[in-house]
Amino acid sequence: MNIHWYLKHFRDLTTIELYQILQLRNEVFIVEQNCPFQDLDDKDIISFHFIGFDTSSQKIVAYTRLIAPSISYEEASIGRVVTSPLARGGGFGKTLMLKSIEMMEEIFAGSPIRIGAQLYLKQFYESFGFQQVSEIYLEDGIEHIEMLRNE
Repeated sequence: MNIHWYLKHFRDLTTIELYQILQLRNEVFIVEQNCPFQDLDDKDIISFHFIGFDTSSQKIVAYTRLIAPSISYEEASIGRVVTSPLARGGGFGKTLMLKSIEMMEEIFAGSPIRIGAQLYLKQFYESFGFQQVSEIYLEDGIEHIEMLRNE
């Protein structure tokens, strides 16, 4: 896969990009994880969207939503972290997070980053400097924890 990484605010997304983002989130979060939940939460329209686009398939295969402080949490946050099943195993999830953190540092300089992470991904996020700061809680039937990165 040849991945082109880029960042756009919601207002700058094309309809095709928006469709592919929602399609990928639906495929993984709702169908694959068997978790019917309301994905569209009004935060998309005020957020930045970091995209990994596969130039071969012409599809978005990796994605995060970057949210300003005081919207989801007091701190800035990264959410809707997702990699397409077609792109797994190639290190794209790690690249996605590294580049998302870089983008956060550019856009929201000086803000810590808080995430709501699925518990099974705790070690993955710890590898990027996140630390658990909450007890385990259920969100849409899946165990989650809040994690904070202060660097």
